[in-house]
Amino acid sequence: MQSAFEDRAWLAWLVKVRILILTLLLGIELAIAQFTPVAFPMRLFVGSILLAYAVSFFYLALLHFGNKLKLQSVMQVISDLLVVSLLVYITGGVDSSLNFLYPLLIVVASILLPRAWAYLTSTLAFSLYGAVLELCYFQLVPSYSTTHPGIRALQAIIFVNLFGYLAIAYLAGLLSSKLQQTGKRLEYTRGALQNLQALHENIIHSTSNGLITTGLDGRITLVNASAEKLLERREKELLGEPIAPLFQDPLPQVASEHSYGEVRFVASNSVGKTVRMLASELIVPGRGAVGQVYTLDYLTQIRRLEREVRIQDRLAAVGRLSAAIAHEVRNPLTSIAGSASLLSEMPDLNEEHRRLLQIVTRESERLNGIITDFLAYSRNKQYRFANVDVIPLLEDTLTLLGHRLEAQNTGIKIERRYPAEKVYVMADGDRMKQVFWNFCENAVRAMRKGGILTISIEEFGSDWQLSFADTGPGMSAQMVEKVFEPFQSQFEGGTGLGLAIVYQIVQAHEGKVFVRSKPGQGCTFVLRLRKAGEEGIAAPVVDASHAQTPDSAPERLIGEGAHA
Repeated sequence: MQSAFEDRAWLAWLVKVRILILTLLLGIELAIAQFTPVAFPMRLFVGSILLAYAVSFFYLALLHFGNKLKLQSVMQVISDLLVVSLLVYITGGVDSSLNFLYPLLIVVASILLPRAWAYLTSTLAFSLYGAVLELCYFQLVPSYSTTHPGIRALQAIIFVNLFGYLAIAYLAGLLSSKLQQTGKRLEYTRGALQNLQALHENIIHSTSNGLITTGLDGRITLVNASAEKLLERREKELLGEPIAPLFQDPLPQVASEHSYGEVRFVASNSVGKTVRMLASELIVPGRGAVGQVYTLDYLTQIRRLEREVRIQDRLAAVGRLSAAIAHEVRNPLTSIAGSASLLSEMPDLNEEHRRLLQIVTRESERLNGIITDFLAYSRNKQYRFANVDVIPLLEDTLTLLGHRLEAQNTGIKIERRYPAEKVYVMADGDRMKQVFWNFCENAVRAMRKGGILTISIEEFGSDWQLSFADTGPGMSAQMVEKVFEPFQSQFEGGTGLGLAIVYQIVQAHEGKVFVRSKPGQGCTFVLRLRKAGEEGIAAPVVDASHAQTPDSAPERLIGEGAHA
């Protein structure tokens, strides 16, 4: 059975073809009447054509408002048989050249209606054509024919048309049946092809690896969902664009020793990302290579974890060495400092000797400070966790910092951006003050000629994100990579342990800390801490000695934005 959409399309086609045929017949007969006399009344012929036009437009309107398409098909076939019989009668009956329209109606009936209707239509066509000839022969109606065949010739004409109509009905029905079977097979094949295409598309868009295909010209033709997420761009933005400018590094070459490699790119949020890319040819059977396929595997997290492991290894090594070094160095250092202090009290020392002893004393104190930081870094730390509001802790730090900046006339201004009055986290308040002070101290040291220190707090999913942004000279990507490692101070007189201790504290809080910076564009230290309820419930003391164990470290972001 044909679908309703197909029935409606065939009926619309039938109306259009009917109007076209009527127009051609009218034009031909009018042209003939201009040059030769005709035996039939032209006015009656034109009236019949106009009647057929009216019927056609009626069916066209009915097609738009009616839904009983099978009934409309039957009505159109029957009305067409009557109109054709009328035209055959007017144009001379047995002399008419329009009896070829009957076979066309039989073919149309075989297409629109079941196969039995082809034989029924042929029978009706035979009956109507025979009735027209018989009525004209016996002069029951006015005859417009110019020839008058005998009764046997007339019967022969009628029965020849009968056999012709039946043969056309058989062939048209057979061809229509074959056409419908072919249409069903085509529809089934189309459906299977659509299902297969949908399956392939679902597989492509469901794979966890990013997938990008390009033409031979290097322009993108397909981007799957994982690649959209990885690149942080929509497929419609990428289609037709060249793939090479999306990445900072040269792409792997297809069919070569370097068909895979690591490439970097900058995402929309200005964060650098690294992916492993595998390039291969896109081959279509019978056509050969039509493009390239690039498979992307996200490596940024892996590289971050590798950097963390390296940092943890270094921190663990420093922790093991610090206790032994502190003991071995501090005792002789105390002796040196004491001896220098006694020597400086001798009355017969000249100015140069006193200056040298002052240098010894000052450097001894500095070395003692480094060893003190060493011990603070290496000793097992204990934390008293509680639900605390970080804003008062932050304000205490900024108040002390503000007084110092004002007294020293540094030209540094402090801006605060707090979205809420209370920001609760599970933390050790004293340790958090230490973290805040280290961030602020680094920012102040970076802005030697003045600037703005902006402290902002915002929600980040289930965390609170605190940002400390300065307007200093910024840091290079290499400096960002190592900023939390021990002894990486960029400031004169610094020990390089402040941010390493910050890293330990944040790690013990199961938080995240990272830095965003570009040379000449300032530096932003970002701290993320998990949200907590508003009730200040004291927590038991926690030994954070495990913070130096690499295997126990939670996931953190270290040096994020190094390639930004």
